[in-house]
Amino acid sequence: MTEAGSDDVPSGHTATDATATLPAQAAPTGAPTAVPASGDDGPPPKEPRASKEPKEPRPKKPPWRIALEWVVLIAIALGIAFLIKSFLFQAFYIPSESMKPTLNVGDRVLVNKLSYDLHDVNRGDIAVFEAPELAQSGGIEDLVKRVIGLPGETVTADADGTVVVDGRRLKEPYLTAGTLTKFTDVPPGCGAPDNGEAGCVVPKDRLLMLGDNRQFSKDSRVFGPIAEDTIVGRVFVRIWPISDVGFL
Repeated sequence: MTEAGSDDVPSGHTATDATATLPAQAAPTGAPTAVPASGDDGPPPKEPRASKEPKEPRPKKPPWRIALEWVVLIAIALGIAFLIKSFLFQAFYIPSESMKPTLNVGDRVLVNKLSYDLHDVNRGDIAVFEAPELAQSGGIEDLVKRVIGLPGETVTADADGTVVVDGRRLKEPYLTAGTLTKFTDVPPGCGAPDNGEAGCVVPKDRLLMLGDNRQFSKDSRVFGPIAEDTIVGRVFVRIWPISDVGFL
């Protein structure tokens, strides 16, 4: 006898839920193929690319033409260099110690030839000028000095060796400490100062030029003031040695 609601399960077997699985239906044979809608013919067929024709090699230039082009290029470069040197900038070599410590022997500087066409000469400028007759020696044609006295000014030196311009002591921070400036007399071409002391009254259109190395500089104290129109240009930059390149 068994209890109501229970199923008799044979010994050694387990009860499982049997789920019927339907086999997948095969696609019906002979099904119609999709056809584009009327008026839709799809993308047009690609046209075949035209084959590129091989480029013809450029004809080689004859040697005479290559040589002619080089000659023209060199001539243009030399012409430009000549124009720059004649009208704009020129390099100069410093051969002496007269401008130490600002410029040393062997330094190379660039001079701006247009400076004084654009503005007046200023006190303190370093300028290159044509060497006066009293300063020409050893084939030197140009000198470099500093502008100290302007036209009409009276330039002297006091007992301490300081330059005095129109009664005022001139500050010169570019000089080595302890540098003394002396006038022993009235330089050639100068007017005599009113107080009778040594020095220079700078004439019209002239400039008094001194080297920074005062004790070893042959300058306007020897050859007198220079004419303004003998100035080649203003020194504005040192280009050699590389370690000292910079504006002046």
